[in-house]
Amino acid sequence: MQITAAVARGNGEPFTIEQLELDGLRHNEVRVRLVASGICHTDALVRDGIYPTPLPAVLGHEGSGVVEAIGDSVTSVTPGDHVVLAAAYCGHCKRCRSGQMAYCENLFAADFGGRRLDGSTSLSDDAGEVVSSHFFGQSSFATYANVVEESVVKVDADVPLEHLGPLGCGFNTGAGTVLNELQPEIGSTLVVFGVGAVGSAAVMAARIAECSTVVAIDVHDDRLTLAQEIGATHVINSRTEDVAARLDEITGGRGVDYVVDTTGRPELLRTAADSLGVRGTIALVGAAKPGTEVTFEVGASLVKGWTFKTVVQGSSVPQVFIPRMIQLWREGRFPFEKLVKDYTLDDINQGFEDSKKGITTKPVIIY
Repeated sequence: MQITAAVARGNGEPFTIEQLELDGLRHNEVRVRLVASGICHTDALVRDGIYPTPLPAVLGHEGSGVVEAIGDSVTSVTPGDHVVLAAAYCGHCKRCRSGQMAYCENLFAADFGGRRLDGSTSLSDDAGEVVSSHFFGQSSFATYANVVEESVVKVDADVPLEHLGPLGCGFNTGAGTVLNELQPEIGSTLVVFGVGAVGSAAVMAARIAECSTVVAIDVHDDRLTLAQEIGATHVINSRTEDVAARLDEITGGRGVDYVVDTTGRPELLRTAADSLGVRGTIALVGAAKPGTEVTFEVGASLVKGWTFKTVVQGSSVPQVFIPRMIQLWREGRFPFEKLVKDYTLDDINQGFEDSKKGITTKPVIIY
């Protein structure tokens, strides 16, 4: 069938809106009519050649939509079901078998390879040129997609689909890092460096976990104001304030219990490490360019017994955690709709630009 899609054709180039050919379903795939798709920083990293998906490609990995058809081995959904699309995983490696799908040993092939396991793609253009598909198992910057079953999460039909897509990655990463990985104690202190979509979800999750002190750090005052609205007890503008001094003041010199870093910036990670209290933990979720290095002080800080860890996809099992986030939203404790601004597919490049400038926290394309 013919579909409309945003195609990344060259590194750093704008997306082009094109008519593509979508092939037939494989036995393990679900055809989804996309209702919406979030725009994520990872899409920009691939478009710009920092991560290795072959171009041209249809990117997008925060899709939501309705099932149109299923392959003959699919059992988790049926036509007409409402679904959110999450990251793909192989399902058979040691990590997947242990319920740690976020750390699938075949992650790069499943999410960034741009091909099915048999080497084929589901997409081609009018000239017959192959276009990479199955980005994160889905390639949701399109009106329809053939999606691997592992990426499909069934959701209740009474929840509006338009803004659910970011639960598949950005909101999943921020909230999951707090609730699944860090699991902070009631009354603890949690600091978030960078309160875009991922960081804002972490702020909301910190309040769900009943952290008594939740500090949001960013360079955009509008985002800091929003962070206070959704749960931050303190905010710091790192462009105009001394972050280390302010954290020392806020914690009374005791140091921070937990840090979620969404920036991947070495100088901020060093500041975060220096601000930790005894047995503190830093969780890095921000994607940095491969080869990026950070220096830490290991002399005086040895006695702190602190931890640095990297976290992928909020250490979540999508089929478990996405419905949990929806339930928290129903209860009014995870108001992710406050972070979202709608765009059309024709305005996809504007959505990326607005996100980069901090104008929009979470751009979502509505089909």
